[in-house]
Amino acid sequence: MPPSRRGSGTVALPTGQTLAFHTRTSEAEDLPHATKKTMADHLRKYESLFTLTPQRMRIIVEAFKETLEIGLAKHNQIVPMIPTYVFGWPTGQERGNYLALDLGGTNLRVCLVTLEGEGKFEITQSKYRLSEEQKQDDGQKLFDFCAECMKSFIDSNISGGIIEKDSILPLGFTFSYPCSQDRIDHGELIRWTKGFGAPNTEGHDVVAMFRKSLEKYQVPAEIVALTCDTTGTLIASHYVNPKTRIACIFGTGCNAAYMERVGDIPKIAGLGIDPDAEMAINCEWGAFDSFEHENLPRTKYDQTIDEQSNKPGEQAFEKLISGRYLGEILRLIICELIDEGVLFLGQNTYKLEIPYSFDTAFLSLMESDPTDELLMIIGIFTHFFAVETTLAERQFFRALAKLVGRRAARLSACGIAAIVSKMGYLEEGCAVGADGSLYKKYPGFADRVHEGLQDIFGEKGKNIVTCHAEDGSGIGAAIIAAMTKERKLANLYPNV
Repeated sequence: MPPSRRGSGTVALPTGQTLAFHTRTSEAEDLPHATKKTMADHLRKYESLFTLTPQRMRIIVEAFKETLEIGLAKHNQIVPMIPTYVFGWPTGQERGNYLALDLGGTNLRVCLVTLEGEGKFEITQSKYRLSEEQKQDDGQKLFDFCAECMKSFIDSNISGGIIEKDSILPLGFTFSYPCSQDRIDHGELIRWTKGFGAPNTEGHDVVAMFRKSLEKYQVPAEIVALTCDTTGTLIASHYVNPKTRIACIFGTGCNAAYMERVGDIPKIAGLGIDPDAEMAINCEWGAFDSFEHENLPRTKYDQTIDEQSNKPGEQAFEKLISGRYLGEILRLIICELIDEGVLFLGQNTYKLEIPYSFDTAFLSLMESDPTDELLMIIGIFTHFFAVETTLAERQFFRALAKLVGRRAARLSACGIAAIVSKMGYLEEGCAVGADGSLYKKYPGFADRVHEGLQDIFGEKGKNIVTCHAEDGSGIGAAIIAAMTKERKLANLYPNV
């Protein structure tokens, strides 16, 4: 049944909330509203600000490539291009039981992954909630909690007959916080992110701290690999689809990983690793164009977000494409039009003036509203912001959401294109394992990335295809543990 053009109804939001809306039966409004012509004039201005031409995209790709090369050549660069000490691709034939532990921003996840070969696997997992107190408590106590959770998970799976009694299983530890690594089973925390502040952890080897806790609680697990979610996503996606060459995260943060020839990583030339070996690189590309701001098309709204952020000047690329900021960009535009007397005259707009009150999920809903009257958009503005809108205004808001969302996807395509171009993947083509809330939930995001790749590369851009990535922090970490164990047994590990 087609959605009603008039009347009342409800809409389910991604957050689980139910939104009630009511639309009037007459366009005669008792409050002053902007005309269609005014809205069209403003829209043209924003189109020129937010539209990325193919030529501009190619210029960004070249600058991006240069930044990637600098990060491989020297330590401590803006885009750090972190060597992960994950060597080569999985064969797809890895087998056996492996554990993975993922210390996320809100949950601790423990997984038992049974690799069955031929790209197949089974996973059993449990999640444990992290309290805000635990995130700020002493670091060793945090790892004690991780060890306790792991012990209870293993015990329940031994009693269930899934794990053999007295077996010591290899463990892949997903720790997606900036670390300096010089080998696969070692990593010093540079700084906490995602709201963590546990003292006595920064500057320490988190693997050694976790091992100490595992011994304390007599957990039958051996940490063999420390990895991050993006690297895990690369390996897990390749295990399932061997055409995968790049992994990307497009969510509240953004990142990419790919496989690089060791001989093309000058900054580790002194380690004596075979130059023809391949090693996964964790790009941490959200920092591209930070501080200098020479290459990305930042508008005054982007500059405001940057200046008011907790880290001004940093993570410049992330601030243009991440789900954390897209709703705020749109809110700033709306607030500017309120200040100019274009929108919501005579209405109380204080709720719209609260920073970050306009969720990126609203943009998704606005773009996907199937009704002629744009009833979902009525619902968003009346329910969350207590303001009334005309159809012309709602059409304008939807067009603005498309501009902001499309720019994010096209800039994301520039990042992918930089790696594709650098590595020479265009001719033969490759798959890009992509994950994150924007990629999975924002309507049309993947299609716009593909459109962007074709605008950059022409017809050959169709050779680069993004697909939904496999679980990097669970399955990916387990596969990396399996690969690492095999390398160690074969004495293939460099003595670094």
